[in-house]
Amino acid sequence: MANLKDIKRKIGSVKNTQKTTRAMKLVSTAKLRRTEELAKRSRSYEEAINHTVSEIASSIRKFKVGGIKGRYFEEIEFPVVVDIIFITADKGLCGGFNYQTIKYVRKLIEEYRKKDIKVRLKAVGKKGIEFFKFQGEKLEKEVVGLSASPNYEEASKFIRESVEDFLDEKTDGVILIHNGYKNMITQELKSINLLPIDIGSFKETEVNSMIELEPDESEKVLESLLNKYIEFNMYYALIDSLAAEHSARMQAMDAATKNAKEMVDKLTITYNKARQESITTELIEIISGMEAMK
Repeated sequence: MANLKDIKRKIGSVKNTQKTTRAMKLVSTAKLRRTEELAKRSRSYEEAINHTVSEIASSIRKFKVGGIKGRYFEEIEFPVVVDIIFITADKGLCGGFNYQTIKYVRKLIEEYRKKDIKVRLKAVGKKGIEFFKFQGEKLEKEVVGLSASPNYEEASKFIRESVEDFLDEKTDGVILIHNGYKNMITQELKSINLLPIDIGSFKETEVNSMIELEPDESEKVLESLLNKYIEFNMYYALIDSLAAEHSARMQAMDAATKNAKEMVDKLTITYNKARQESITTELIEIISGMEAMK
């Protein structure tokens, strides 16, 4: 017969866990709403800077023979060294959120090494750092705390070194990888080729805006603007990743809460059955004793 005290203790333990997971779900939901709002405002800035870059790029294409040139836009046919920057969370309990990013980074590393391309790993987030250190991978750069609390200045500082190495021809490309926010229930893995910049990815715009630049000045202004564009991409990836993290944790805690409820229901049924068996046994013993006394 099952021990009633043990079952009751298990029910209490699972109920406490259920309270914790429910509270964590509510916290993640509240944080997600705040991060969503920040992401919306950041997206507006992204659209504005993309539009400005498009206008200047269109101006250069129209007025300059040979189009846009420079290290930022150089198509490197045989890259030798590539920077892979990836973002993970500082905490767990968010389902497969971190694993999806780590899995893709490992796949990318393998592909590049097969082509004899050297990979320099730069990590944001404790979970990714711990994993690759455990695997014996060298991390060129690492930072903890930035993925949990995105900061524009810190993001700019982190990406600046990769940009300078690319411009100095120490590296041939910069790739940014993170698990991004799609909606409340879906995360989307994103891989962005930050450098070199594919100017063709910017939409063509009519050159009739308020921006007036001499053809010779256009490229200098564009380069300066692209620095801001790259820095902001890094910052926005952190915000996007944080929103996705809260979304993933909210779902994970919701699933854990439901599982805990199911377990409590099953344990309660087991407890009631065991209690009925105990009562029946006691009744049989009492009746048998009375019969023996007759």
